[in-house]
Amino acid sequence: MRSHYGGEGIPTRIAVRYVVFAILSTLANFAVQAAVVKIYPSQSLVPSMLAGTAAGFGLKYFLDKRWIFFDRYESHGDELLKIVLYGLFSVVTTIIFWGFEIVFWTVWRTDLAKYAGGAIGLAIGYISKFALDRKFVFKLEGA
Repeated sequence: MRSHYGGEGIPTRIAVRYVVFAILSTLANFAVQAAVVKIYPSQSLVPSMLAGTAAGFGLKYFLDKRWIFFDRYESHGDELLKIVLYGLFSVVTTIIFWGFEIVFWTVWRTDLAKYAGGAIGLAIGYISKFALDRKFVFKLEGA
């Protein structure tokens, strides 16, 4: 069965674009986390993670919808369902991300460790999320 992308697999340009968007989303996430830490230096781990995750989620949804899955707006209800599904899958993959970030922070107690754990968790989460979004959110043929 042919995929939405016109072949059997994912074209290199889409894979590269997905990686670039994941990096942009990660950078947005980390930038927002850093800003929250600057504003609230004590007890900032959870608020910074929540704010960063929200920023990364919004950016990634927009970029994925438009430039990865080439999804068009059909109706309010259809869009809401996609956002809800995208969000649910984001929760699952965010648990992976947060798990790595928290474990690295707990073990080493440095910003470098926190962000390294976050980057590893995000990478694992994004790979899983692509497969879930392709099959269930944007429902591409051949997924």
